[in-house]
Amino acid sequence: MRRTLTNALGSAALVLASLGAVTTTATPAAADPCGFFETSSDAFYNHCTSDGSRVVIKVEIALAPDVERCVGPGKHWLGSADKIQGAYYVGRTC
Repeated sequence: MRRTLTNALGSAALVLASLGAVTTTATPAAADPCGFFETSSDAFYNHCTSDGSRVVIKVEIALAPDVERCVGPGKHWLGSADKIQGAYYVGRTC
């Protein structure tokens, strides 16, 4: 009886640990995506890199000329979401 109870508790702990791993794994998905993204009010560009590179992005602005910006690793605020139409990597570093 004791062995059966121990096995059952061990199995339950394993299942709970697995559920915790799934929850922990799902958390990074909620992080900011790479590239251009918007919130309800702001526009951002997230340069995801592990090499520390700086890249040139083109920022598309409503009713104004597009601009190029040099961005390093991480999230960069581009402006209001109703003014920024998009942003993308142009293929060169800076």
